[in-house]
Amino acid sequence: MRRARWIGLGVIVAAVVAGLVWRHYAGRESTDDAQIDGHIVPVAARVGGTVQTVAVADNQFVDAGTLLVQLDPRDYQVAFDHARADLLEAEASAQAARTTVPVTSTTAASQVSGAESDIGTARARVRSAQAQLQDAQAKERKAEQDLARIKTLHAKDEVSQQEYDAAAVAAESGRAARESAQATVKEAEEGVGSAAARLSEAKTAPQQVGIMRARAASAEAKVVQARATLARAQLELEYATVKAPAAGIVSKKTVEVGQVIQPGQPLLAIVPLDDIWVTANFKESQLREIRPGQRAVVAVDAYGGRSYQGRVDSIAPATGARFSLLPPENATGNYVKVVQRVPVKIVFDKGQDSEHLLRPGMSVVPTVFVK
Repeated sequence: MRRARWIGLGVIVAAVVAGLVWRHYAGRESTDDAQIDGHIVPVAARVGGTVQTVAVADNQFVDAGTLLVQLDPRDYQVAFDHARADLLEAEASAQAARTTVPVTSTTAASQVSGAESDIGTARARVRSAQAQLQDAQAKERKAEQDLARIKTLHAKDEVSQQEYDAAAVAAESGRAARESAQATVKEAEEGVGSAAARLSEAKTAPQQVGIMRARAASAEAKVVQARATLARAQLELEYATVKAPAAGIVSKKTVEVGQVIQPGQPLLAIVPLDDIWVTANFKESQLREIRPGQRAVVAVDAYGGRSYQGRVDSIAPATGARFSLLPPENATGNYVKVVQRVPVKIVFDKGQDSEHLLRPGMSVVPTVFVK
């Protein structure tokens, strides 16, 4: 009887303990398929050259902006100086071209005004020469008429030989004056033609101004091009000094002094330890009640199961198999159901790893409290 009582009591205690254990583990989900993840910042050469200095060693902590590798900068310094000289030359040419445009415009306007004035003067000379020609022609006719009349009288001995000779000289002088006036008219007409040609040439001034403006625009474009070349040369000179893009631990250093490297060649990697998280691969059957924001405890294998507090940050949109190099193909007919795992990101609460003991790749056992 007493034995039966003890057996019954033991069954009750076992049931209570089982219930408590079930209740304890029913409100949480755990997996040992998890590890710490973090960012790996690769550092590669932006330009080629000979390594002059390697300022860091493996597993050394560096701050952002710390000198990592120094390439021989002399070639890039020469290119920078050459580009700067080209820029100064281009700016000087552009300044000269800009100054030439208003000078050409002013000169062209003055040439047009002067040519118009010259053609007016030439036409006035033509009119004056024509008037002188008409006067010379009138005097020539009068002298010839006088000579003809005196010639008749001289034949009758009614005038002296001296008067006859004077009339002949006057007639000859009239012809000479008329011929001179005709030559003056012709010369004045040719002056009008020359002035008209100069005016036509002066009227091409807008085209000349346009040409000078085009040259000025071309010079400005060369300045922009030279500035771009200088900026590129400055960047390449700066790229010869390789600095840390982020704070972290130096790893995978493959660069040595004297080595000739090419653009894009990996030099080392930096592992920031301030931004790490846990990637926990839970079975798909465990995801029913896991939600972002739930509390989690992470036990780290490397430190004897030392626990860190965290929370669920997010759940991956696909299983790990879908992101593998060769995703499974189940359309062959030989289907075997395999429980898939879905990555869950768990972030640590701030201030728990001031000594940076946690490193990417460490194995952990996270437990998510779903209730």
